[in-house]
Amino acid sequence: MPAPAPSFRRALVAFLLLPGVVAFAVPWLLRPRGARPHAAGLALLAAGAALLLWCVRDFHVAGRGSLAPWAPPERLVTVGLYRVSRNPMYLAVLTILAGWASAFGARRLWAYAAGVAVAVHLRVVYGEEPWLARRHGAAWAAYRARVPRWLALPLRVRSPDSR
Repeated sequence: MPAPAPSFRRALVAFLLLPGVVAFAVPWLLRPRGARPHAAGLALLAAGAALLLWCVRDFHVAGRGSLAPWAPPERLVTVGLYRVSRNPMYLAVLTILAGWASAFGARRLWAYAAGVAVAVHLRVVYGEEPWLARRHGAAWAAYRARVPRWLALPLRVRSPDSR
């Protein structure tokens, strides 16, 4: 069997370091010791993990890159879950964190999830979106105009700055 391509190795390392730490290692350390997890929370965690893997795959295959700042996708990723949200990977991580918090019913896990949500939003608005605009120009502007930052909710009025 041939060795994995270097770009796959970068993608794997990025996955283990970034969402691996934020979505799995830290919540594992914050969970109440000896508590039995609730099945519904574990199901939510598993669903979030599946969504995360889907997004990471799209970054690698369609974008020809990884989720890491040191090896970002070469192409703007607009396939898969990126057709319904500009940030499905972050939504997947937040789903995983909600799964941890639900599984263990722990306030500190909910607080951690809330802190991550705020940090992610600030990173997206002040870091990633301006960078994407510079890097992808008109393609980013068109994508931004048709796909919501987070999720489009039925009957929700969008403000111009949420695009």
